[in-house]
Amino acid sequence: MTEFWLSAGLLLLAALAFLLLPLLRGHRRQQAEQDRTALNVALYEERVAELTAQQAAGVLDLDQLTNGRDEAARELLADTERDDGERQGHLGKVVPLLAALLVPAMALGLYLHFGAADKVELTQEFAKAPQSMEEMTARLERVVQAQPDSAEGLYFLGRAYMAEQRPADAAKAYERAVALAGRQPELLGQWAQALYFAADKQWNAQVQALTDEALKADPREVTSLGLRGIAAFEGERYQEAIDFWSRLLAQLPEGDASRAALQGGIDRAAEKLKASGGKLAVAARLKVRVELAAALKDKVRPDDTVFIFARASDGPPMPLAAKRVTVAQLPIEVELSDADAMMPQMKLSDFAEVQLVARVSRAGQPTRGEWKAQSAPLANGTQATQRLTIDSPDS
Repeated sequence: MTEFWLSAGLLLLAALAFLLLPLLRGHRRQQAEQDRTALNVALYEERVAELTAQQAAGVLDLDQLTNGRDEAARELLADTERDDGERQGHLGKVVPLLAALLVPAMALGLYLHFGAADKVELTQEFAKAPQSMEEMTARLERVVQAQPDSAEGLYFLGRAYMAEQRPADAAKAYERAVALAGRQPELLGQWAQALYFAADKQWNAQVQALTDEALKADPREVTSLGLRGIAAFEGERYQEAIDFWSRLLAQLPEGDASRAALQGGIDRAAEKLKASGGKLAVAARLKVRVELAAALKDKVRPDDTVFIFARASDGPPMPLAAKRVTVAQLPIEVELSDADAMMPQMKLSDFAEVQLVARVSRAGQPTRGEWKAQSAPLANGTQATQRLTIDSPDS
């Protein structure tokens, strides 16, 4: 803040210079005008005395004396009016001085009322790395206090509270963020997670409703998938935990540090399922290689969307499992499984026979596009890699 106030002080001095320097110059000019007026009056009096002496000596008669006095008076009046006209272009001393005092005072008052001194200070503070998690949380609290309508600030404050094992505070922050930013799946998932841990890992209707809403809007919402897996594992619903965690695992890139821990959770759930006498359901997996026909390469754009999905041969038309890529990524080989399910209650393994489809959609709509390819019906457990060549108009 020192740099800020120093800069403000320099700007204030510059502003005062514009006000006070003309005042000082005007004062000197006014003094010169007063001296000139006094000189004119003295000259007038001297001229009148000279005319009177000439009349007494018989040089001038009474009419000539009168005419001489009138001429001298007109000259004095003309000089005086000219000086007054010049002075009318100035403000005098009082107004500029008042302006010099009131302008900075008013500016400071308006700045403190409407300005952003606290935000300037926060910006400078965030330029330095925090020394601890507590310091980072304190900064974020000040950000939220300065910008109470910032959903981003509330989101990051919630994350900081979770890192400090303060889930109840995090839940309040996420609730406010949802109220400001809308019911976005990611925010709903974070809110549900905070509520779950704030309730000492007790599942309740609100957590269930929030995760249901998040996964309905985005079946791949990672926080909700992980949370539902945890809740299922704690409730000894091991197959359900495996299903949720497998869907989450499919979204993590290779090399992600979370993959090993997540796979370990899946393995533990599988062991407990077998130990309890349950049978591990084998998830359906299909491998497919998608290519673009040479004749279409000049008719598509690199950023056009390509949807690759499996749908039931005899059942609802909606995709059971899907992936989204672009034309620039073709040719590409992908794997579709229960982890790619669009809805938890409709998985690839729930239908014995499925059909593979690849569709180019410039508008990014999975249900319609410009070009497509589709396979013949096949078993959901087919091991061989299937090949699709996009070459047909999408009717």
